[in-house]
Amino acid sequence: MNIKKVGVAGFGLMGAGIVEVCAKAGYDVVVLEAEERFLKSGFERLDKSLNGAVSRGKIQISEADAIKARVRGTTSVEDLADRDFIIEAIIENPELKRQLFAKLDAICPAHTILASNTSSMQIIELAAATKRGDRFVGMHFFNPVPTMKLVEVVRSIQSSEESMAIAMKFGESLGKRPIMAKDGAGFVVNLLLVPYLLDAIRALEKGVATREDIDTGMMLGCGYPMGPLTLLDMVGLDTVYFITHIMFDEFKDPKYSAPPLLKQMVAAGYYGKKSGRGFYDYSRK
Repeated sequence: MNIKKVGVAGFGLMGAGIVEVCAKAGYDVVVLEAEERFLKSGFERLDKSLNGAVSRGKIQISEADAIKARVRGTTSVEDLADRDFIIEAIIENPELKRQLFAKLDAICPAHTILASNTSSMQIIELAAATKRGDRFVGMHFFNPVPTMKLVEVVRSIQSSEESMAIAMKFGESLGKRPIMAKDGAGFVVNLLLVPYLLDAIRALEKGVATREDIDTGMMLGCGYPMGPLTLLDMVGLDTVYFITHIMFDEFKDPKYSAPPLLKQMVAAGYYGKKSGRGFYDYSRK
C-alpha cells in the first residue's frame, strides 16, 4: 500500500510533533481538532518548532514553508475520510478515543489503517470500536516527536501482518526507528520506565537524597541525559499519574502504584513544566 495522505487527530503537544514529522517526510497531512482555537494553538506550536529548526540550521526557511504548506487543519472529522493512514493523538480518555475511531471507521475506505498514539491503553480495546481490527495498530511516538527517534508499533491480537508491515515501513519513512511491541499496558518503554520514575519519587519521599542529587546521581552514575524527576516534570505528572492507574489495574503489581507524593502534587495542580511547577519551579527562568 502506497501511503500518500495522512490524518492526525489532535493538535496538542504530541499531535503537533506527529504532524511535523509527517509533513516533513512529504506526506499530505490533515489535522483534526475539536475547536478552531485548538487548531490555532497547534499551528503556533508547529511554527515555533520549525522556526527553531531554522535558527539552528537544521532546515532552510524554504523547507519550513514547504512543510507548513502540506498541513491543513479542520474541525470536521469528515475531512479525514480520504486518508490512507490516520494517527489518533487526543487526550488519554478511552471513551473519547473509541467514539472517534467509530466515526473514522464509518467514513474511511477499507484500505485506511487506523492507529493510536496512546502510551498506556491496550490497542485491542480501541480497535473493538471499529470493524477493522486487522487494520488497526498502535503507533506510540515519544516527546519531543521531531527529535526522538523511537516509535513503538503495537500489534493487537487482530492486527494483520500486512498492517504491521505497512506501519513499520511508515515509521521508517518518518525518520524513526520502529520497534514492534506486544499489545499490553505500557508496551516496552513504559513497562520498564514507569517503575523507575515512581521509585525516584519514593526515594524523594523517604529523604534518601534531595531532588537535585537524585537527578544528578542517575545522570552521572548511569549516563542518563536527564534525571528521573526532571523527566517526570517534562512528561507531566498528571499524565504519569493516569498511566499508573492503567498499569496497576492491568498487573496489580505495587511497583506500578502511584506514590502518595505524586497523588498530592497532581491534586495541587503541580503537573510539571506545562503548569509552571512540578518537582522544580519553572515560573522563573
